[in-house]
Amino acid sequence: SIPNKLGGVLALAASVLILFLSPLLHKSKQRTMTFRPLSQSLFWLLVANLLILTWVGSQPVEHPFIIIGQLASLSYFTTLLILLPLTGALENKILNY
Repeated sequence: SIPNKLGGVLALAASVLILFLSPLLHKSKQRTMTFRPLSQSLFWLLVANLLILTWVGSQPVEHPFIIIGQLASLSYFTTLLILLPLTGALENKILNY
């Protein structure tokens, strides 16, 4: 529910480009999420966020859906760009102890 076309195109391009950047942001020394509960919780946060963004995208561009979409988009990009690398670094520190 982005109110203008340029913003929608930029958001779509950023959401696709972030998928190409995600392997570069992987900082954890373990490859599987089986033994990483922090990463598991972030994964399920991303799944819930994807469902919210899908639902909001099907709604008309009106007041409550615009705000919900902006907050969900901010949460999506924050999780992928900031929280996942920080979680990987934190889990690496935990493994060293």
